[in-house]
Amino acid sequence: MAMLGVGVLLSDPASASRPPLAQVQAPQFSVGVARCTFVDRTRNVINFSTNPPTVLSNARTLVTEIRYPTSYVAGGPNQVNGATPVARSGGYPMIVFAHGYDVTPDIYAPLLDAWVRAGFVVVAPLFPDENQYAVAAQHGANTEDDLLNEPADITFVTRSLLQASANQSTGCHIVSGLIDAAQLALAGHSDGATVVGLLAYARGNDPQGVSYASLRTGLDYRAVAILSGDEDHHQGYAPPASDPALLVIQSAADRCNPIRSAVKLYDAIHQSNKWFLELRTAHHLPPFDGVDVSAFRVVAATSTRFFRVALQGVNPTVSFVAYGNENPSVAVMFAGSPGPTVTSAPLPESCGRT
Repeated sequence: MAMLGVGVLLSDPASASRPPLAQVQAPQFSVGVARCTFVDRTRNVINFSTNPPTVLSNARTLVTEIRYPTSYVAGGPNQVNGATPVARSGGYPMIVFAHGYDVTPDIYAPLLDAWVRAGFVVVAPLFPDENQYAVAAQHGANTEDDLLNEPADITFVTRSLLQASANQSTGCHIVSGLIDAAQLALAGHSDGATVVGLLAYARGNDPQGVSYASLRTGLDYRAVAILSGDEDHHQGYAPPASDPALLVIQSAADRCNPIRSAVKLYDAIHQSNKWFLELRTAHHLPPFDGVDVSAFRVVAATSTRFFRVALQGVNPTVSFVAYGNENPSVAVMFAGSPGPTVTSAPLPESCGRT
């Protein structure tokens, strides 16, 4: 997938100067890509093509795409498989990304690569029942209920990568010394955003009877980005003691996940360090896969600034709101409570990729 030219803020968050969102800056890094596989033998994969559902596998195999900083080469390829990482003392901040239904992380490559070029390691597991290959293998069965198992997938992959980075395991050498365990973030789109919301904020239990709060114990996720996400209506939501910064990005014209769903989730999380970026006219996927160029530019730049500041333990300030409002015909930013007021009727449902 071609990488779009985007303006990503690369300045120190403490700097008094704030380059405008429209300013295009040279990236710090190019993007290396690798895959590592982690196997959780304590949980099952469900076969939803049978009635009732049966066990497809006694282990959850999590093929995980890893994008990481490599040496920048002007005019070079967008991504380089297996490239040598650029070493950094203490490692890089890591964003763990959850993909949506019936896709793979590759479809989000423009956004994930934008984060890597700004100095993040970005990891994205392929969920065993919801990635497009698994959906096809189950002959059109609706496998979305498996998203309730995916918060545990996220934490299993996070811990596996932290162990590999600390050289405590041999399964993923490419990340050796590459990850700063004190700077972790979560991000997800659509079903993946719902997964991230459950992991970060839900007060209940997953299908195995394990509380979402216990899943995240010991993992200091400092920032959470929910991209076109919904809440699980069977769960209560509350900010955890770690109080991660929250950024919700949602389009008012999304015909797959109505904006009222994202607003309800945002309003249910009672904390002050939260922001809502409302896109004006974009659909469900194009702001995140690069098809809607203007919306994608705002998403890439704003989310990058959010991660850079929040992962350093500093809350974005009033200037962050101004930054999100620089293109009011494309997007508007809200801070704290309340979120946007929704008065329009829901749009006809359509969850295609256009």
